[in-house]
Amino acid sequence: MKNSTRFQLSTMMFLEFFIWGGWFVTLGTFLGNNLEATQTQISTAFSTQSWGAIIAPFIIGLIADRYFNAEKILAILHLIGAYLMYQMAYAEDFTTFYPYILAYMIAYMPTLALVNSVSFNQMKDPAKEFSFIRVFGTVGWIVSGVAISYIFSWDSAEGIQEGMLRNTFLMTAAASAFLGIFSFFLPSTPPKAKTGEKPSLTEVLGLDALKLLKSKNFLIFFLSSILISIPLAFYYQHLSPFLTDIGVGNSTAKAALGQASEVLFMLLIPFFLKRYGIKITLLMGMIAWAVRYLLFAYGNADELSFMLLIGIALHGVCYDFFFVSGQIYTDSKAGENFKSAAQGLITLATYGVGMLIGFYVAGLVSDANMLSDGNQNWTGVWTFPAIFAFAVMVLFAIFFRNEKIEKKDIEI
Repeated sequence: MKNSTRFQLSTMMFLEFFIWGGWFVTLGTFLGNNLEATQTQISTAFSTQSWGAIIAPFIIGLIADRYFNAEKILAILHLIGAYLMYQMAYAEDFTTFYPYILAYMIAYMPTLALVNSVSFNQMKDPAKEFSFIRVFGTVGWIVSGVAISYIFSWDSAEGIQEGMLRNTFLMTAAASAFLGIFSFFLPSTPPKAKTGEKPSLTEVLGLDALKLLKSKNFLIFFLSSILISIPLAFYYQHLSPFLTDIGVGNSTAKAALGQASEVLFMLLIPFFLKRYGIKITLLMGMIAWAVRYLLFAYGNADELSFMLLIGIALHGVCYDFFFVSGQIYTDSKAGENFKSAAQGLITLATYGVGMLIGFYVAGLVSDANMLSDGNQNWTGVWTFPAIFAFAVMVLFAIFFRNEKIEKKDIEI
């Protein structure tokens, strides 16, 4: 790969996840303080991510894979996203805000697959080259959090009181507009399918991969993926309001510690898969979810603040050891003809169905733990996903049998 191409792809990944991290982390805090949204409304707003993930295969399968170059669709979707972000910044109530965030997520979620398509199309050996490109996405997420906290102080007590979190949408809109224009100049990525071919519904939705569910082991993994995504929704929906509410300073930057840990633990995945196998690796990811939520439940912003930082830093174990390892396991189980379909099925199950349920449950649990004085019982909020994750881990440990993964499948 040419250095110029590597620079283009790295910049694309950086901006792609800078955009996501630049507003999604603080969304709950913004809605609660700026628009006075209820917990049910906040969970409804977060669930738009899941609807976007569910709709994304149609956009990719019916349009991007068949009629237009991937980089052109990527450009158009981000330019649309820039407009929607600008409108979200100036929404005066939740009723006005919701249609914009729903439309934005429908536009944004397909771009996660498109940036991968553009990247893979330029690589001779994705197993060795992709991780170097993808890591810039994690860096982008971290930089957005650091900028919000340490450069602009939008998430400080004073910034929140003055409504400065609105600026996160303006920052994201500017970055999205830049990436939209930049994407027109990315390397050409033509449609994979022939224009004259009519896609079947099973091809568009990746339903060919459903045959994997005939394997009892994969079925257990598939159901566990849906269930463990429910606690994941609690993390996205409640972390920023939680840290802000209990008085943690520079909360957005500290939350980015989780993404920093992703880089480290992603590099450790091949070692753990080779040494302990897929079952133990997945179980470690699950138990990490339970541990982190217990740390959140009983930590505080004072002498026990280290518990919160450890809980955030565990994100690398939680996400990489279950979700990334799960993608590797899925790839190893899928045949050559439907590897992409299998990955799409898992994405639909986790970011789609699992987190859609999770955001709804997180709202119910939050409402149930609202105190009479209007404050939140955070111990109760975090205890629920801790117990839930532990229960999923126990069921997985009982019913899932360990499997070996070929060496070629565990290269990161």
